[in-house]
Amino acid sequence: MSLATLAARPTDGCGAEIEGLDGARASDADIELIRDTLAQRGVVFLRDQKMTPEEQIAFARRVGPIVVNRYFPKTERYPEIAKVEKRADQTTNIGGGWHTDHSYDEAPAMGSVLLAVETPPSGGDTLFADMYAAYDALSDGLKATLETLKAHHASAHVFGEGSVYAATDQAVLAGHKDTPEAVHPVVIVHPDSGKKVLYVNPAFTTHIVGWTREESMALLGYLYEHAIKPQFVHRFQWKPGSMAIWDNRSTWHHAMNDYQGHYRLMHRITLDGVKLN
Repeated sequence: MSLATLAARPTDGCGAEIEGLDGARASDADIELIRDTLAQRGVVFLRDQKMTPEEQIAFARRVGPIVVNRYFPKTERYPEIAKVEKRADQTTNIGGGWHTDHSYDEAPAMGSVLLAVETPPSGGDTLFADMYAAYDALSDGLKATLETLKAHHASAHVFGEGSVYAATDQAVLAGHKDTPEAVHPVVIVHPDSGKKVLYVNPAFTTHIVGWTREESMALLGYLYEHAIKPQFVHRFQWKPGSMAIWDNRSTWHHAMNDYQGHYRLMHRITLDGVKLN
């Protein structure tokens, strides 16, 4: 399909879908459209992608530099591809809560390229929330306060020894000794769009720097509830061949765990990022 017929159609709440784009045969203009849409809308949704692992890696590398995820199980032949997998006999899924990936890194991952390989007959949707819109909807007074603050982000309580995954049937994600932590502004300037973004999340943000835990959670709890208001959220339904490419700096996501007794497999590639300001 020619560039003239390709366009990003905004989806409700968050993101945009590009119809007719074949990632395995994408032109340079197609890749530029994806990058521009990511910068402005946070998520790009593609359908009917028939990609081999080699093609997914090549496609992702054109969108951004690849970084190998330190925690997720790898596919047997391709370390760049992490398996986001839930067996039919498992009850815990991966990513089953609101979060943004890698905020605990000093230079958080830019985003991910997630391809659905096997999906349950129903359920297993992913929710995406727009942190541009969440920030924009705050009062000027609260914005001014937030822009003076920094927050601490950590990974040990999720992926380390004795972490939340340790007592579940996804314990392969726990017990790691490499558990980085970082401090970032509560409001960042997005490195590609130049727009301001709310940058805290329920999974990895532990507290506001210089505040007590109790004080921090009063503010963070309010922001977390605000950020997932229905007008900021899009629910994406997967089928084999569906793909979501998201920007971790401007979105949250939440993998729904509502398909007990069924198998689900996704192939995820992580894209490297930069230090945030």
